[in-house]
Amino acid sequence: MKLFRKREPTKNEKAGKEIIKMVNTYGEHYYTWDGKLYKSDIVRACIRPKVKAIGKLVGKHIRESKNGLQVNPEASIKFLLSEPNPFMTSQQFLEKVANQLCLNNNAFILIVKDENGKPMQLYPIPCDFCETEYKNDELYLRFKFRNGKSSVFPYDEIMHLKQDYNNHDIFGDSPADALKNMMEVIGTIDQGIIKAIKNSGMIRWLLTFTQSLRSEDIKKNVKEFVDNYLSVDSETWGAAGVDSKAIATRIEPKDYVPNALQTKEVINRIYSFFNTNERIVQSKWTEDEWNAYYEAEVEPAVIQLGQVYTLGIFKRHERAHGNHIVFEASNLQCASLSSKLALQAMVDRGAMTPNEWRATLNMAPIEGGDSPIRRLDTQVVNLIENMLNKMNSENCMVMAEMITQLIQAVGRSADETQNQHTGGNDSE
Repeated sequence: MKLFRKREPTKNEKAGKEIIKMVNTYGEHYYTWDGKLYKSDIVRACIRPKVKAIGKLVGKHIRESKNGLQVNPEASIKFLLSEPNPFMTSQQFLEKVANQLCLNNNAFILIVKDENGKPMQLYPIPCDFCETEYKNDELYLRFKFRNGKSSVFPYDEIMHLKQDYNNHDIFGDSPADALKNMMEVIGTIDQGIIKAIKNSGMIRWLLTFTQSLRSEDIKKNVKEFVDNYLSVDSETWGAAGVDSKAIATRIEPKDYVPNALQTKEVINRIYSFFNTNERIVQSKWTEDEWNAYYEAEVEPAVIQLGQVYTLGIFKRHERAHGNHIVFEASNLQCASLSSKLALQAMVDRGAMTPNEWRATLNMAPIEGGDSPIRRLDTQVVNLIENMLNKMNSENCMVMAEMITQLIQAVGRSADETQNQHTGGNDSE
C-alpha cells in the first residue's frame, strides 16, 4: 500500500544538520513480543473484556462555542469516527487498537491527510519494532513490519496511546519483561501435563529373561506376550503366564503433574497483572463488579483515546474554538433491569432523552425521542421562577394570583394521581 511508503528526506535533512535528542533517548527502541503473548489463551481471556468494551465505544465530535454546544457539526469528522478506513468499521478498528495497547502497552494510529491537511483516514500500525529518530530537531518514528519492510512517519502524524508510561520518554514500558517468568511457568505446566499423558501410554510391562537370547528372539517373545495377554482380541486377555525363562514385572507410571493450587495461583497472578479476575473473564460478574472493573481498567483508556484523537485530528486553533472528540461508553447496558428502570426519573427531569433511555434497554429509537421532556410538577418550578423574574411594582398582585392558582392546580393534579393509585376518590 502506498499509505506506508517511506518519507523522502527534505533538503535540510540531506545536509546533515546536527540533531538534538531528548534525554535518555540514545538507542531507545521498543519491541513487541513476537505475538507469543497473544497465543496464550489465558492472556487473550484477560484482555478480551477490555477490548470488547473499547470496541463498543461511540466517538463523537463536540464543538462548544458561544453559539452553544453542537454534536457532530462536520460530516467529514463524523464519517472518520464511524468509518476510519475502507477496510474496517469503527468497532473493528477500536478492537485492533485496544489489542495492541493491551499486549504491548503501546498502540500507534497513522493519520492520513488530504492536500489541505484535513484527516481523511485512520490506520492502526501493527509493527514488530519501533524506534525514535530525530531529523532537524523533529521527532520521527521508524516502524519495522512483519514482512521485513520499514516506514518512517513524523510523530505529529501518529496518534500514540500508551500504558505503564514510566522509563521511556516516548514509549510505554513493554509487559514482556514482567510477564516472561509467569508465561514460562504456564508453558512448563502445560508441557508437563502433555508429557505426563504421553508417558502414561508408554512401557507398562518389563520382561526379564533369565537366559541369554538374541535380539530377534527377545523381540519375538515380547510380541507373543503382548499378543497373547495384552491384546483385547486375545482369548486370555486380562491374565498372563510366563515360564521360568522370563520374569514379567508391571511398571507403574509416576509422572509429575503440578497440583491445581499452584496452577491457579500462577493464573491469578496473570489476572492481577491485567487488573481483572475470574468473574470478569468468564462473564459471571455482577453490576457492581463490572462497574469497578470498568472504572479501574476501561475508563482510563477511554479518556486517553478521546484526548489522543482530539490532539491528532484538530489543530491548536481548532481546539481553542471548542472542538474536541469524546467517546461515549454504553456502560449502562451492563446495568441490571431495576437500575435501568430507575433511570425513568432522569428522563422525567430532562437529564436523559427517551431515546438515550431506550438505548440502555437495547430498544430502537422513536420519533421525537431525542428531545428532553419534563414532568409537569418539575416544570412548575421554572414557570414560577420566570414569573418572579417578570414581577414588578405594577403587576405584582396579578403575578402573585397566577402563581397561587398554578400551585393549587398542581396540588389537585397530584391528589388525583394519588387517589387513582390507591383506588380511592374525594367523595369517600
